[in-house]
Amino acid sequence: MDYPILGALLTVTVFTFAVLWIFLMVRVIVDIFRSSDLRGWGKAAWCLFVLVLPFIGALTYLVARGEAMSERTMDEAKRHEEAFQDYVRTTAGTPTRADELAKLAQLREHGDISEGEYQKAKEKVLT
Repeated sequence: MDYPILGALLTVTVFTFAVLWIFLMVRVIVDIFRSSDLRGWGKAAWCLFVLVLPFIGALTYLVARGEAMSERTMDEAKRHEEAFQDYVRTTAGTPTRADELAKLAQLREHGDISEGEYQKAKEKVLT
């Protein structure tokens, strides 16, 4: 056997850390450009620092701006969730309370439901 199991384990471990490192570098660089509190020269300096001295640059960025990085990620996730929920509400056509009350009033006016039924249904909608 030219390739023992320990060598395979070492190869998998090195490959895993390489993928994680690339993922971290991409996240840091994306965050640099996404950051609204950094202007042009600040972004250029951070990019240069991260690209020239990757290990020190990435760790320094995470220490210096890691908390703001997580806040920006959470804010972006909230915006995406709100946009998705808005899209679902718009697409599904979920009626609002005002829509339901208007429909009940229309049913009462046409004589499809009595005044007592209207009041019960109105209370049910409002609670």
